[in-house]
Amino acid sequence: MKKGDHLFLIDGSGYIFRAYHALPPLTRKSDGLPVGAVSGFCNMLWKLMKDARNTDVGVVPTHFAVIFDYSSKTFRNELYAEYKSNRSAPPEDLIPQFGLIRQATRAFDLPCIEMEGFEADDLIATYARLACEAGGDTTIISSDKDLMQLVGPSVSMYDPMKDRQIGIPEVIEKWGVPPEKMIDLQALTGDSIDNVPGIPGIGPKTAALLIEQFGDLDTLLARAGEIKQDKRRQSIIDNAEKARISRELVRLKYDVPVVDPLEDFVLQPPNGPKLISFLKAMEFSSLTRRVAETTGTDPAAIDAEQIRVEAGVQAHGPDLDVDVPVANGEGKEAGPLTPAQLAKSRAEMATAEKIGLAEPECIRDRATLLAWVAEAREAGAVAFRTETTSLDPMLAELVGFSLATRPGRAAYVPLAHRSAASDLLGGGQRENQVSFDDAMAAIRPLLADPSVLKIGHNIKYDWLLMHRLGVDIAAFDDTMLMSYVLDAGTGGHSLDALADRWLDHAVIPFKDLVGSGKSVVTFDFVDIERATTYAAEGADLAIRLWRVLKPRLTANGLVSVYERLERPLIPVLARMEERGITVDRQMLSRLSGELAQRAAALEDEIYQVAGEKFTIGSPKQLGDILFGRMGLPGGSKTKSGQWSTTAQVLEELAAEGYELPRKIVDWRQLTKLKSTYTDALPDYIHPDTRRVHTSYALASTSTGRLSSSEPNLQNIPIRTSEGRRIRTAFIADKGNKLVSADYSQIELRVLAHVADIPQLRQAFADGVDIHAMTASEMFGVPVAGMPSEVRRRAKAINFGIIYGISAFGLANQLSIPREEASDYIKRYFERFPGIKDYMDGTKAFAREKGYVETIFGRRAHYPEIRSSNPQHRAFNERAAINAPIQGSAADIIRRAMVRMDAALQEAKLSARMLLQVHDELIFEVPEEEVEQTLPLVRAVMENAAMPAVNLAVPLQVDARAAVNWDEAH
Repeated sequence: MKKGDHLFLIDGSGYIFRAYHALPPLTRKSDGLPVGAVSGFCNMLWKLMKDARNTDVGVVPTHFAVIFDYSSKTFRNELYAEYKSNRSAPPEDLIPQFGLIRQATRAFDLPCIEMEGFEADDLIATYARLACEAGGDTTIISSDKDLMQLVGPSVSMYDPMKDRQIGIPEVIEKWGVPPEKMIDLQALTGDSIDNVPGIPGIGPKTAALLIEQFGDLDTLLARAGEIKQDKRRQSIIDNAEKARISRELVRLKYDVPVVDPLEDFVLQPPNGPKLISFLKAMEFSSLTRRVAETTGTDPAAIDAEQIRVEAGVQAHGPDLDVDVPVANGEGKEAGPLTPAQLAKSRAEMATAEKIGLAEPECIRDRATLLAWVAEAREAGAVAFRTETTSLDPMLAELVGFSLATRPGRAAYVPLAHRSAASDLLGGGQRENQVSFDDAMAAIRPLLADPSVLKIGHNIKYDWLLMHRLGVDIAAFDDTMLMSYVLDAGTGGHSLDALADRWLDHAVIPFKDLVGSGKSVVTFDFVDIERATTYAAEGADLAIRLWRVLKPRLTANGLVSVYERLERPLIPVLARMEERGITVDRQMLSRLSGELAQRAAALEDEIYQVAGEKFTIGSPKQLGDILFGRMGLPGGSKTKSGQWSTTAQVLEELAAEGYELPRKIVDWRQLTKLKSTYTDALPDYIHPDTRRVHTSYALASTSTGRLSSSEPNLQNIPIRTSEGRRIRTAFIADKGNKLVSADYSQIELRVLAHVADIPQLRQAFADGVDIHAMTASEMFGVPVAGMPSEVRRRAKAINFGIIYGISAFGLANQLSIPREEASDYIKRYFERFPGIKDYMDGTKAFAREKGYVETIFGRRAHYPEIRSSNPQHRAFNERAAINAPIQGSAADIIRRAMVRMDAALQEAKLSARMLLQVHDELIFEVPEEEVEQTLPLVRAVMENAAMPAVNLAVPLQVDARAAVNWDEAH
């Protein structure tokens, strides 16, 4: 299927019952077989196909299929056992006609589609989605309200009984809500026919008014207390869970693993002899005559034996040893696919997917490349992937790139491959490759064209690399980020992992091409033929994964998260990575020397306390001294039989007053600072830009927080003076200042909002010292003149609660007895009961759903929260409590980053965003623009949640300018 094609999907189940009830009972004269529904079905189908083939009517289908229910049992019965349980058995005279109608569909040369475990509506939703992805339109032949949620720009419905088109305006006119809100409306109203519970007393008009007032079902349920009508308010509160269950029952699946491809639905001219043979066997004289006239077929010429065969087959009707359907449902026929055949077909499809990466093309000349570019423009979407000499896009050189216009249609464009022999002899690149200039001239307009979608996996890398080459990639999708939005916390999002998970395909290992260890080579030394297979596979898999994941975003209601929080951040981060930041190499060298001296002094102290010299960095030697010879408490052994000397073990011992563990902790911190930062950072200085360029990972945490690597600038410790001094080495270029803009206590503010804590909300609104206020609430100490130690304890509890801190952890942090820490936490929950309610509610939600959500709808999945292992379960519960808080804060700063460059540009300011570190943004600003830049940055960050979320507490941003990062912070 391609752009401009039009798919007609008949709701076969609806057709059957309309046909049955529209006509009086009819039996076949020769043997009394009931055929009334078959007759009605055939007449309706013939009229529809005849009208559809008439070019005068406007819409002419290119693809056509009839979709049936397989049986009455589907996945929805697992969600809700009572689903459709109130339906009675179908009329006895209708049961034998189910199979006849499928035979009729095949006689019309139309695909007859059904699938075990899914309703016809789910198949229709899936095929409509596939048609949309291919650039085509879909008309659903039905008037069923359940299908109206599918109506959109490329999907409409047609009611043949009323000869009425149903588009977005008609849905709104009928139900008072647009198609995308039909799921919520049905969740409220329920469905007595399908036994969908809904909320008692809520009809369509009331439901539409409520949706209009609150926006969606989740908001309505969360704010049900605001409803003025007592009875209605109480009914919604009491039946909120029924509404949520109802929503899942009425929500159609867009990702059914269908077996029959759209290519099999191409509409064929009617086969006169075949159709007439069936109609004569059914003894439908009038329709036989009309079909004969239209197709030019002589009924008398039809082989009598052929008619007898048809009649004999049909005389027996369908196999009735099946799951008998309920009224308005259907039974299954003995064919065309038994469950075993279906399983075999799926296996064959998986194998075809696995080995169906058709032989890729190697593009070696400009003319062929231009032809592929034209094909990509015609397709409207193209997968794009670069192959380079380095994983660092700031150092990498482009070796080639691959394209894919559809699954199985991929190519590789080699640009700079060379052989080891020719390189050693001083030769250039291999022959028969597209020249770099020709390739850029051909690909640049395509990549920059916003009307052609570019599909990539981790496309930030490709974006930055191509931007360095003067090529902008506009209008793109990233399958890695799609997977991350859909399934954060459930597994990896690499191309290898997703290909295995969704396509049952093992990706060619990169090391198979470049080698490993001392024999590793860069990609430009890889043989072109092998490079073509590998690179084209990557593009081919990307477009296949896009077809799988894109519709899941819509089906799971996560389009907004992807399109507003993830995808637009790609160029923002790529530009930040390209800009980099200057570090003072000499200052780092001095710090390294100082840290080395302090570490050496600590080593001497450690040997004195231990009473012997040993390798401090050896866990085995350290454990033997601490727990073997010195006999310190709390020792435990690892699986290898060695004593555990983790940071937690040593810090717990240090908190109990043991000197040696404290000195070991200090020594480890000093040596880590030296090795990780002061020694390592100079090696990251780019040879050309003389700046450090970190790389940001978008899909690495379950909460939406970014991480950075090569080098990691997110985890520079700032609680110690040594860690803060490392930040002094990050400096502004001459004539500029560094501006640090940092959210103040953003996670506590989010907590006050989501947990609805009146005291915290009021304190933030009044600008009160939140930790002092907490201390005053808990310990009854006046804010004025409060001892710093009391405030410090409240601060530890405030932040610890967000991370699910235990009494044990708080005791270690404050160096107090565990019983005292437990009392603090208990008192905290007594003073702020809403926080305990939030924690309990979040854990219950996570156990039910398997995920939690941020205030912007991002999901973090915790599948182990139902684990039978208490430790696993407890860890997941703590993470689930924290995720909506930390994730919402991360989403807020993402929204600020997405808006920042445009705001600076509009204000004609030259500030450049360089770094993001948790709740902080770092800018490089010309000295003369600092005063103008500071208020703008604050405004963008403080209003980042709007208009999507109106926070109940104000956000506050502290922004300062200085010559280095530490002073600015």
